[in-house]
Amino acid sequence: MTETQEVRGDSGPEAAALVASRVVDVPDFPKPGILFKDLMPLFSDGEVFRQVIDEIVAYHGPDSFDVVAGVEARGFVVAAAIAYATGKGVVPVRKAGKLPRRTHSVSYALEYGEATLEVHEDAFAAGERVLVVDDVLATGGTALAALELVERAGGAVAGFTVLMELSFLDGRARLAPRTVHALLTV
Repeated sequence: MTETQEVRGDSGPEAAALVASRVVDVPDFPKPGILFKDLMPLFSDGEVFRQVIDEIVAYHGPDSFDVVAGVEARGFVVAAAIAYATGKGVVPVRKAGKLPRRTHSVSYALEYGEATLEVHEDAFAAGERVLVVDDVLATGGTALAALELVERAGGAVAGFTVLMELSFLDGRARLAPRTVHALLTV
């Protein structure tokens, strides 16, 4: 993104600009016609990454959730950092076939294919408050599947956060009436 573009997000323009400053557009990935938003430069910049994690914790409040669930794969990075910063546990929401014990699973359509997510059946205590995090909200299929898995496994969704929302794909509407927290909305 260029400095002259207006940036917006649910934590304000400063947090949005921080995320935007570390996004690299990769054309035709993972297939022709897709413009992939690469957040790896954000993850590799320790100070920026710390600020982003602090913004997420400040938005939700460290006492508003009991555990953090991260959606494969970049969501793992964000979830682990939030869990560490708040002294909470972390639970992975994984692609099919990656978890060793009994799981709940949900299949869904992606903007460029299909996928299945899983979580261990015993991942959450009954009613445990779960903050669900991922890197990008696109069409909402992955997010909806992850939120459904948390609830199937006995957790209560305490919040949902992404680093970036691709608003032109309308994923937020698909998740309604749930609240979406996106640091950057493009």
